[in-house]
Parts: sequence; structure tokens; C-alpha cells
Amino acid sequence: MSRFRTPLLLSLLSAMALPPGTSRADGQPAAPAALAARRYRSAHEVQIVRELAELLSLPNRAADLADIERNAEAVAALYRRRGASVRLLRLPDTPPVVYAALDSPGARSTVTFYAHYDGQPVDPREWKTSPFSPVLLDRPLEAGGRELPLATAASPLDPEARLYARSASDDKAPIVGFAAALDALKAAGIPASVNLRFFFEGEEEAGSPHLEAILARYAADLRTDAWVLCDGPVHQSRRPQIFFGARGTTGLELTVYGPNHGLHSGHYGNWAPNPIVRLTHLIDAMRDERGRILIPGFENDVRPLGAAETRAIAEVPRVDDELEKELGFSESEDPASSLVALLHRPALNVRGISAGHVGAQAANVIVPEAKASIDFRLVPDQTPAGVRQRVEAFVRSRGYFVSAEAPDAATRAAHPKIARLEWEGGYPAARTGMDLPFSKAVITAAERALGGPVVKMPTLGGSIPMYLFQGAGKTPVVGVPIANHDNNQHSANENLRLRNLWDGIELYATLFAELGAR
Repeated sequence: MSRFRTPLLLSLLSAMALPPGTSRADGQPAAPAALAARRYRSAHEVQIVRELAELLSLPNRAADLADIERNAEAVAALYRRRGASVRLLRLPDTPPVVYAALDSPGARSTVTFYAHYDGQPVDPREWKTSPFSPVLLDRPLEAGGRELPLATAASPLDPEARLYARSASDDKAPIVGFAAALDALKAAGIPASVNLRFFFEGEEEAGSPHLEAILARYAADLRTDAWVLCDGPVHQSRRPQIFFGARGTTGLELTVYGPNHGLHSGHYGNWAPNPIVRLTHLIDAMRDERGRILIPGFENDVRPLGAAETRAIAEVPRVDDELEKELGFSESEDPASSLVALLHRPALNVRGISAGHVGAQAANVIVPEAKASIDFRLVPDQTPAGVRQRVEAFVRSRGYFVSAEAPDAATRAAHPKIARLEWEGGYPAARTGMDLPFSKAVITAAERALGGPVVKMPTLGGSIPMYLFQGAGKTPVVGVPIANHDNNQHSANENLRLRNLWDGIELYATLFAELGAR
């Protein structure tokens, strides 16, 4: 039986924990593994940054299989140098998963740590630095950061320095952070308390289209007692963040039709149906200005938050006012609710509308069709299939004939209102209970590593396929991100603040050493 399903681990870890809301007066972590990691990092920080920079110099778009193979081999070599048993888990013509295993004598449980080595596409014209030529700056670019040449860099490095390159924060930083944590524990003679597994995906930024198949094909090899997902940023307050769930997602291309060709708005206005007007009214009936979804029954499947989740949301630092100023607006869509509270509700986002023309290209025309692109964010226990059923029923209730295809002449003649709904696949939301022994063990280890309380987020606003890692057995899955919140993730000038990497190494070392503590 897994160590995480016994009360002994929970009671021992709770006894070691810092009192809630406190931190050590000297600013030092309480965990011996974190202290060892800090000492090791202080002596090797230039080496660590250079190792990360070397990995970042490899272009890593998932669609380029040749580049992806070079990345996979580099990551595999990184872990072979640490004594891990490494395999490349493959499906035909897909990026491999780099899977590394390190057993610890006497360990009674296994924990798998996830990160991904692929990155978003880049447009070099948008970057101030070259995306695959890593540059270390003493401050952010927008603050006038000056280059610190890696070839001649010397310790100590300024923790506010930033490393600029594609995937610096999303998501190669954890790959090197894990390796540095292993080095630190080895140097200090501290054994891992669990059998360690590392699962590095190569197509996360392409939507993980083969992740389910890989998990199924290698299910026997991938047996684990828990997963730790190390992707994403810390909280906007800069405090470390642990998340226990993620919203699901599905997308919709919604097209509404009018005449079969453009018509003069003077001759036919107020007579021929205007698809732009119909589309805007339809969207307005689906969602109000406060973000509330008006589709009947849409939230029927929503799982209520438990007491632990409700407490955690109340404890999350409120950053709404600062974010509004930073982002240039004076009031959120729902001023009565905080950002973190709204992230735990389903959402309907209109991500784009296409119809007619504006400005110099505007014409006095009733256009043949209008299209909206919509993404839905789902919370437990909503599913894409359930959302699809309720949305289509709602559109029909507004008098529309619903089709998955563009209407032909016969369809146009038979139905006064026609809507085409083209659905993306998507996946459901998932959440691990915050009061499970493993969840509490992660929280305790993190607070001991970092010397104070962490932000506990029941559900992230973004979407990742956590449900695949949970599987039918509901394996615990907890997220432990380390990147700075202002890392320009997915955008030009992606960067990693060194302080976040240093904290991450101490955090990982403590998780390795204490998750299976007796």
C-alpha cells in the first residue's frame, strides 16, 4: 500500500510543519534538504545557469521532430549523468517522452515529477534577444537590464537577474532544477525518501495530443503513487504556489448565417436577416457582462467546493487592485468577486469574432455569415460532452437549426435561423482533494523548504489535462510551479528570474527528501 494512504506519514509531517502564517525569523528554510540545496547552489550557481542555457539553446517546437529528438537526447543525457535509468517512451512519428527512474533503498512509495521540454513557436522579429541564444540580464528588459555574459559570469549571481530564452520558464527550468536538487542531495549525503520518476513530455505546447495514448501504452511502466506537475508560474504576489486542480476546456466555432451573398444595406436592411446582429444577440443570451453563463443547466454538474478548498481561497493574497492598474483597466467584469474566486467558476470567453469589415474597409453590406470563436473553461465535474449538449440545446431553444456543416440551399430554404457549431475536443477538469495525505505532505514539505506559508490554489484558472494523470484510480496529482509570474510565458522575451530557480531547487530537494519521511 502506498505510504501516502497511511496516517503515519501525515502525522509525522504535520509535527514537523511550521505554524500557519509564520516564517523563520532568520529567513532560512526549516528543512535540512533545503539548506543543503542552498549551500550547493551557492557554490555552483554559474554551472547550473550554464547547464540550463545549454538546454535552452536547442530549438524545441513540437512539430519539428528533428529538433525535438535533439532535445530529448539532451534531457536524457542530463539524467543519465545523475545515475538515472532513462528510457524514451515512443509512439510512431511523435515526440518521445523522456522517462527517468531513480530508486531509493528502503523507499515504500513512488512519486513521478512532470515537466515538458517542448516550447511555443517563436517569431524572432518580436524578440529583443535571440530566442535560442540565451542571454542573462541583471534586470528585466523593460527595466533597462544589462547583459551579464555567461562565459565570464561569476558567483554570486544577482537573484534578480533574468535568463531570456524560449522555454526558460515554460518549461525547461524545472528539468534543470530537478537535476540540481539531485546533485545537492548527493553532495550532502541525503537520500531521497521516495522512488523518483521523471516524466518529460515533448508536445505539451501542441496540446498533448498523444499523452493519453502514451500513458495507456506504458501504463505498467508508469505505475506511481502520486504525480507532481511542475509547469506554470508562482502566484502574482511572488509567493510560492501549489495547485490541486485545473479547469478543463473545450472550444467552439459558432457560425450564424444570413443571405447567401452580400446585400446592399440600403436596399435590404431591416428586411434581410443580419447574421452579425443575430450572432451578437445569441452571445449576449449565453453570457452576461459580469461573466455569468446564462445557459440553463450549464452549472448543474459543478462539484461544490469543500471546506478545505473554501478556506484556501479565502487565504489567497488578493492582488486584484494591483493587477487592474498593471493591466490598464479600472474595474473587473465582476467587482463583487475576487480573481481567485472567479477562477473556480466555469467561464465562457469570446476569443474572436469575424464578420464584415471596419474602418477604411467598411462597406454598407449585410454579410452572408458571422462567426464567433469561443472557449469554455470547465470546473469539476463538468465534461466537454455535457457542455456540448447544453449549448446545442440552448441554441435550438433560440429558434436555430443546429448543424455541424455549412448549410446547402435546401437547408437554407427549410430553416429561418441556422447555426453551425464546430466543436473542439477538449478535456474535463480535475481536482485532487486538499486534505488527502499526499496533498498535505506536499504542503508541509513546501513550507519547510521555503520558510513560510505557500499559496494553496484548489484550481488553476488555466487548463491542463490533469485528469489523465489521475486515471481511473484517482491517483493524487499536485502542481508545484516555480517560474516567475511575469515570465512572458508563450510570448516574446520569455524569461526566468534566478530567485525563482534558486527557490525551486530548494523546494525540489525537500520534496525528494521528505515526501516519504518516516
